[in-house]
Amino acid sequence: MAKDLDKLLDEVESKFCRPESLRLGTAERPEGGGGGILSNDRNRTEAKENLRSTETFKKEDDLDSLINEIFEEPNFDIKPFKLKSKSSGNTSVRASIQGLGKSCSPVYLGGSTAPGGVGTRTSQRACDRLRCTACDFWVESYDDYMWDRSCDYMFFRNNMPEFHKLKTKLVKKKGTRAYACQCSWRTVEELTDLQADHQLRWVCGKH
Repeated sequence: MAKDLDKLLDEVESKFCRPESLRLGTAERPEGGGGGILSNDRNRTEAKENLRSTETFKKEDDLDSLINEIFEEPNFDIKPFKLKSKSSGNTSVRASIQGLGKSCSPVYLGGSTAPGGVGTRTSQRACDRLRCTACDFWVESYDDYMWDRSCDYMFFRNNMPEFHKLKTKLVKKKGTRAYACQCSWRTVEELTDLQADHQLRWVCGKH
């Protein structure tokens, strides 16, 4: 390393220092004197110091650049993301599984105050998914209404399930619920087991 530095200094001196030193030596040296040798040594020493200073500054600049590069914050476009709530997802899936393909047992009919849903012995709910096996129609229900006594089979045969036609035979009565398919109809006020009415061909169409 030292040899390479000396070689480099010699090259710098030969290119930049010697001509000037020779001129200076020629101008300053008295006739018959030895001042030229001292001038050359001084110039060589100054050239070495200048070169060392230049290399030192260069190394410091390189070091500063490296430090700045290390500590410089990268400009990444970081998009925020949200974690999905496992609890809410599991709850909805669990609710879907629990309600998938369930049938009422027993099947209840009820007035407008009876809650609808899957009926069981412990959870007595009026089935809201009734289907008639005789006419293959879904059973419609209307809260706080009762059927007029003049209703007959042809009325439902011709008008089901259009409410604007059916309402001509619907009478307002709070607490009751009017049920009907295309072939049968009932007005119910209290929770009733469907098995008690043997004429109806209604079954739970699964929830």
